[in-house]
Amino acid sequence: MQRKAAIELSVGTIVVLVLSMSMLILGLVLVKNIFTGSIYNVQSLNDKVKSEIAKLFSEDETRRSVVYLAENKAEIKQGDDWGVAFSFRNLQTGTGQGSTFSYTVTAGDISPDCSGLSKAQAESWIKVHRTGSGISVAPGQSYNVIINFQVPSTAPLCLVPYDITVKQGAEVYTTESFVVSVKPR
Repeated sequence: MQRKAAIELSVGTIVVLVLSMSMLILGLVLVKNIFTGSIYNVQSLNDKVKSEIAKLFSEDETRRSVVYLAENKAEIKQGDDWGVAFSFRNLQTGTGQGSTFSYTVTAGDISPDCSGLSKAQAESWIKVHRTGSGISVAPGQSYNVIINFQVPSTAPLCLVPYDITVKQGAEVYTTESFVVSVKPR
Protein backbone atom coordinates (compact mmCIF):
# COMPACT_ATOMS: atom_id res chain seq x y z
CA MET A 1 0.00 0.00 0.00
CA GLN A 2 2.74 2.45 0.90
CA ARG A 3 4.54 1.87 -2.41
CA LYS A 4 1.49 2.72 -4.49
CA ALA A 5 1.06 6.07 -2.68
CA ALA A 6 4.74 6.86 -3.20
CA ILE A 7 4.50 6.14 -6.94
CA GLU A 8 1.34 8.28 -7.30
CA LEU A 9 3.05 11.14 -5.49
CA SER A 10 6.10 10.99 -7.75
CA VAL A 11 3.92 10.86 -10.92
CA GLY A 12 1.95 13.88 -9.66
CA THR A 13 5.20 15.71 -8.94
CA ILE A 14 6.48 14.98 -12.45
CA VAL A 15 3.22 16.21 -14.03
CA VAL A 16 3.39 19.44 -11.99
CA LEU A 17 7.04 19.97 -13.00
CA VAL A 18 6.28 19.38 -16.70
CA LEU A 19 3.34 21.79 -16.62
CA SER A 20 5.39 24.39 -14.74
CA MET A 21 8.25 24.18 -17.25
CA SER A 22 5.77 24.43 -20.14
CA MET A 23 4.21 27.56 -18.65
CA LEU A 24 7.66 29.06 -17.99
CA ILE A 25 8.74 28.46 -21.59
CA LEU A 26 5.47 29.85 -22.96
CA GLY A 27 5.86 32.92 -20.74
CA LEU A 28 9.42 33.51 -21.93
CA VAL A 29 8.36 33.17 -25.58
CA LEU A 30 5.52 35.64 -25.00
CA VAL A 31 7.82 38.18 -23.34
CA LYS A 32 10.36 37.79 -26.16
CA ASN A 33 7.67 38.40 -28.79
CA ILE A 34 6.41 41.49 -26.97
CA PHE A 35 9.89 43.00 -26.72
CA THR A 36 10.73 42.14 -30.33
CA GLY A 37 7.54 43.84 -31.48
CA SER A 38 8.28 46.90 -29.35
CA ILE A 39 11.80 47.21 -30.73
CA TYR A 40 10.46 46.93 -34.27
CA ASN A 41 7.84 49.62 -33.61
CA VAL A 42 10.42 52.03 -32.17
CA GLN A 43 12.77 51.47 -35.12
CA SER A 44 9.90 51.95 -37.56
CA LEU A 45 8.90 55.18 -35.82
CA ASN A 46 12.50 56.45 -35.90
CA ASP A 47 12.74 55.64 -39.62
CA LYS A 48 9.49 57.50 -40.31
CA VAL A 49 10.67 60.57 -38.37
CA LYS A 50 13.97 60.54 -40.29
CA SER A 51 12.13 60.28 -43.61
CA GLU A 52 9.87 63.21 -42.65
CA ILE A 53 12.93 65.28 -41.72
CA ALA A 54 14.54 64.37 -45.06
CA LYS A 55 11.31 65.39 -46.79
CA LEU A 56 11.38 68.79 -45.04
CA PHE A 57 14.99 69.29 -46.12
CA SER A 58 14.18 68.33 -49.72
CA GLU A 59 11.31 70.86 -49.85
CA ASP A 60 13.78 73.68 -49.19
CA GLU A 61 17.33 73.04 -50.40
CA THR A 62 18.71 76.05 -48.50
CA ARG A 63 17.28 74.97 -45.15
CA ARG A 64 20.03 74.24 -42.63
CA SER A 65 18.02 72.79 -39.75
CA VAL A 66 14.65 71.31 -38.87
CA VAL A 67 12.68 70.76 -35.67
CA TYR A 68 10.11 68.06 -36.34
CA LEU A 69 7.01 69.27 -34.47
CA ALA A 70 3.57 70.29 -35.63
CA GLU A 71 3.52 74.09 -35.51
CA ASN A 72 6.85 73.95 -33.60
CA LYS A 73 4.94 73.10 -30.41
CA ALA A 74 5.45 70.08 -28.16
CA GLU A 75 2.47 69.44 -25.90
CA ILE A 76 3.73 67.59 -22.83
CA LYS A 77 1.61 66.55 -19.85
CA GLN A 78 2.90 67.20 -16.35
CA GLY A 79 5.08 64.28 -15.25
CA ASP A 80 5.58 62.90 -18.79
CA ASP A 81 8.65 62.30 -20.95
CA TRP A 82 8.78 63.59 -24.52
CA GLY A 83 11.26 63.67 -27.38
CA VAL A 84 11.74 66.48 -29.88
CA ALA A 85 13.39 65.45 -33.16
CA PHE A 86 16.00 67.91 -34.40
CA SER A 87 18.29 67.77 -37.40
CA PHE A 88 20.82 70.01 -39.12
CA ARG A 89 22.79 69.50 -42.29
CA ASN A 90 26.07 70.73 -43.65
CA LEU A 91 25.50 72.91 -46.73
CA GLN A 92 29.16 73.75 -47.15
CA THR A 93 30.35 73.53 -50.76
CA GLY A 94 33.74 73.37 -52.42
CA THR A 95 35.26 70.91 -49.98
CA GLY A 96 35.17 67.19 -49.37
CA GLN A 97 36.03 67.45 -45.72
CA GLY A 98 33.42 67.50 -43.00
CA SER A 99 32.99 70.38 -40.62
CA THR A 100 32.81 70.22 -36.86
CA PHE A 101 29.55 71.38 -35.33
CA SER A 102 28.16 71.85 -31.85
CA TYR A 103 24.69 72.67 -30.59
CA THR A 104 23.07 73.93 -27.40
CA VAL A 105 19.42 73.91 -26.34
CA THR A 106 18.48 76.78 -24.02
CA ALA A 107 15.25 78.07 -22.57
CA GLY A 108 14.06 81.35 -24.06
CA ASP A 109 12.51 84.24 -22.18
CA ILE A 110 10.04 82.80 -19.68
CA SER A 111 6.64 84.49 -19.56
CA PRO A 112 5.42 85.86 -16.21
CA ASP A 113 2.42 83.52 -16.66
CA CYS A 114 4.72 80.62 -15.77
CA SER A 115 4.39 81.09 -11.99
CA GLY A 116 8.00 81.87 -11.13
CA LEU A 117 9.57 79.28 -13.45
CA SER A 118 13.21 80.20 -14.06
CA LYS A 119 15.32 79.52 -17.14
CA ALA A 120 17.49 77.14 -15.11
CA GLN A 121 14.42 75.13 -14.04
CA ALA A 122 13.13 75.00 -17.63
CA GLU A 123 16.53 73.84 -18.86
CA SER A 124 16.62 71.14 -16.17
CA TRP A 125 13.63 69.55 -17.91
CA ILE A 126 16.01 68.58 -20.76
CA LYS A 127 17.30 65.18 -19.68
CA VAL A 128 19.19 63.99 -22.77
CA HIS A 129 20.97 65.83 -25.60
CA ARG A 130 20.90 69.35 -24.18
CA THR A 131 24.27 69.96 -25.81
CA GLY A 132 26.43 68.27 -28.39
CA SER A 133 29.97 69.06 -29.44
CA GLY A 134 32.65 67.75 -31.76
CA ILE A 135 30.03 66.56 -34.26
CA SER A 136 31.65 65.94 -37.64
CA VAL A 137 29.22 66.22 -40.56
CA ALA A 138 30.31 65.74 -44.17
CA PRO A 139 29.06 68.21 -46.81
CA GLY A 140 25.51 67.35 -47.86
CA GLN A 141 24.99 65.08 -44.86
CA SER A 142 22.77 65.69 -41.86
CA TYR A 143 22.92 64.98 -38.14
CA ASN A 144 19.76 63.81 -36.33
CA VAL A 145 19.12 63.87 -32.60
CA ILE A 146 16.14 63.53 -30.28
CA ILE A 147 16.13 65.97 -27.39
CA ASN A 148 14.43 64.29 -24.43
CA PHE A 149 12.33 66.30 -22.00
CA GLN A 150 10.92 65.24 -18.65
CA VAL A 151 8.42 67.76 -17.36
CA PRO A 152 7.91 67.49 -13.58
CA SER A 153 4.41 66.86 -12.24
CA THR A 154 4.67 70.20 -10.39
CA ALA A 155 5.44 72.22 -13.55
CA PRO A 156 3.23 75.26 -14.15
CA LEU A 157 0.72 75.05 -16.99
CA CYS A 158 2.19 77.46 -19.51
CA LEU A 159 4.21 77.85 -22.71
CA VAL A 160 8.00 77.57 -22.39
CA PRO A 161 10.10 78.68 -25.39
CA TYR A 162 13.34 76.91 -26.29
CA ASP A 163 16.11 77.87 -28.72
CA ILE A 164 18.57 75.55 -30.44
CA THR A 165 21.80 77.19 -31.54
CA VAL A 166 24.06 75.26 -33.91
CA LYS A 167 27.62 76.47 -34.31
CA GLN A 168 30.15 75.60 -36.99
CA GLY A 169 33.41 76.12 -35.18
CA ALA A 170 32.94 79.34 -33.20
CA GLU A 171 30.37 80.93 -35.53
CA VAL A 172 26.60 80.51 -35.34
CA TYR A 173 25.55 78.26 -38.24
CA THR A 174 21.77 78.19 -37.69
CA THR A 175 19.12 78.54 -35.00
CA GLU A 176 15.73 76.95 -34.45
CA SER A 177 13.00 77.68 -31.91
CA PHE A 178 10.11 75.69 -30.53
CA VAL A 179 7.68 75.86 -27.64
CA VAL A 180 6.85 73.33 -24.94
CA SER A 181 3.23 73.60 -23.88
CA VAL A 182 2.76 72.06 -20.43
CA LYS A 183 -0.65 70.40 -20.14
CA PRO A 184 -2.43 69.03 -17.04
CA ARG A 185 -2.13 65.35 -16.21
